[in-house]
Amino acid sequence: MVERPVTKTDLPFVRGKYVENADLSALTWFRVGGPADVLFMPADEDDLAHFLKKTPQDIPVYPIGVGSNLLVRDGGVRGVVVRLGSPFRKIAVDGMRVIAGAAAIDAQVAKAAAKAGVAGLEFFRGVPGTIGGALAMNAGAYGGETKDILVEAVAYDRRGERRVLSNVDMKFSYRYCGAAKGLFFTSAIFEGRPDEPAAIEARMDEISARREATQPIRERTGGSTFANPDPAHSGGRKSWQLIEEIGGRGRVIGDAQVSERHCNFMINRGKATAADLEELIESLRKDVLTKTGVALRWEIRRIGERL
Repeated sequence: MVERPVTKTDLPFVRGKYVENADLSALTWFRVGGPADVLFMPADEDDLAHFLKKTPQDIPVYPIGVGSNLLVRDGGVRGVVVRLGSPFRKIAVDGMRVIAGAAAIDAQVAKAAAKAGVAGLEFFRGVPGTIGGALAMNAGAYGGETKDILVEAVAYDRRGERRVLSNVDMKFSYRYCGAAKGLFFTSAIFEGRPDEPAAIEARMDEISARREATQPIRERTGGSTFANPDPAHSGGRKSWQLIEEIGGRGRVIGDAQVSERHCNFMINRGKATAADLEELIESLRKDVLTKTGVALRWEIRRIGERL
């Protein structure tokens, strides 16, 4: 791994765009974190494949989506961060199948499916992220998961080789994808079932209303902080209930706070650092483990270096 900042001169010629010393805090929902040495936005799949193939293997490369479930540490990211743009946001419907680019917003995919009379993707309306992120973590909400509807996904490995992965290849489990390490997803095919668009949209409206009523979606937050533990280990208690049990609701460290509305959500009240948020989250994990014996697992992804 390189021990000095990476610059454009270390990287191959591309048709897309490089940005040096890129402000990642502007790209995450928490609005915290240091810069990336280089931000790369590929022009298309071939450009991404070329970049991955030609970039020296000792330079770290990280994919990010819209930053909805991401914590970038204050020291920033050494290496290259890859963010897919508009060429990867396309959505198409063919019968009961929905083909979506990895940069497509989950909620927009749900809406496109509903308009075409394809049911089964409604839960995506409540997932605040992109299809790439949904694939990388088997995202789900309101009774549905990515694994329930995925036919296949297209990804590129660190050598720039194109891979087509079936649902089985993804090795999905709860909020986990066993095939995600080192892969850069570019698109996916989902399959639903027929239903009336009005009925599908009504179910999506219900999901939106529930999310609005129970989650701090208008705050600087990062989505669900912890995956729910195995009910057999937690006595059926969800993460938010365990945090509630230890008195964690409203806890504050620096300018980071546990949401009063939903205590599995952390909030940047305006001046929080990534260190504040990470310390707050780890304090909850420690207290839940000490007082209940349940080990909570981070759902938020962390990248970068501490100051």
